Amino acid sequence: MPSPSEFEALTGPLRPQLRAHCYRMLGSLDDAEDAVQETLLRAWKSAGRFDAATVRPWLFTIATNRCLTMLKGRRRAPEWPEPYPVPAAEAAVVAQEGMELAFVAALLRLTARQRAVLLLRNLLGFSAAETAQMLGTSVAAVNSALQRARHVAPAGVAPDDKVREQAARYARAWESGDVDAIVAMLTQDARYSMPPLEERYAGRDAVRALVADLAGFEWRFLPATANGQLAFGTYRRVDGGFVPSGLDVLRFEGPLVAEVVSFLEADFSRFGLPAAPP
Repeated sequence: MPSPSEFEALTGPLRPQLRAHCYRMLGSLDDAEDAVQETLLRAWKSAGRFDAATVRPWLFTIATNRCLTMLKGRRRAPEWPEPYPVPAAEAAVVAQEGMELAFVAALLRLTARQRAVLLLRNLLGFSAAETAQMLGTSVAAVNSALQRARHVAPAGVAPDDKVREQAARYARAWESGDVDAIVAMLTQDARYSMPPLEERYAGRDAVRALVADLAGFEWRFLPATANGQLAFGTYRRVDGGFVPSGLDVLRFEGPLVAEVVSFLEADFSRFGLPAAPP
């Protein structure tokens, strides 16, 4: 049985990966945190049965099956996953493993078992035999599930300086209420969503109409990151002061904004954003 310090030394480095994995499985940051804590608790209770060589597959076996159990009680997947704040210590994990919102949303449309297989095989690098053992199934079943989920693939690209500059221009256009400038920075098939609202806007014309309505307010944008993507905390002036309005997560195609997902109920504090702009 390892000591608490030895257990921490073995499991601590894997916690960012575990949290990211559970988030991709569940689409919820709070649920992912609960799954990780339950995983570590179960691991500690049976810590005498593993060693350093097997700790990674062992922890991911517990975490994946815990997530599958949690998913059994859900009626349907959410339209969008919650935005995922990326602590500096986890930035490399996110960049390597693919956390883009569109990718996680696509994962949530798979069956829970397909999702688990895809993540374990393609993102975490476990073999078909290892994955089958972890899920208590056969190699044939693993290969079949992976085949059905093959169309889902991470597409995230770390933003470069040019994209960051374009994002800053996008924010300035919002702050100045320049509808034409905002729309000019969109792709022709740009999309705009505002979870938890169900309305989705597709195409420049549809997004322009929405932007024209929203640009009538006074805005402030503060930079942030979510899911490894550029984002902004947006603040709207109300009764003489600015109040949080939504966390806008941007997806770029080249220099243009291809999609904006504005999370109206995002907890700004999780993303290092203040309650009001300075």
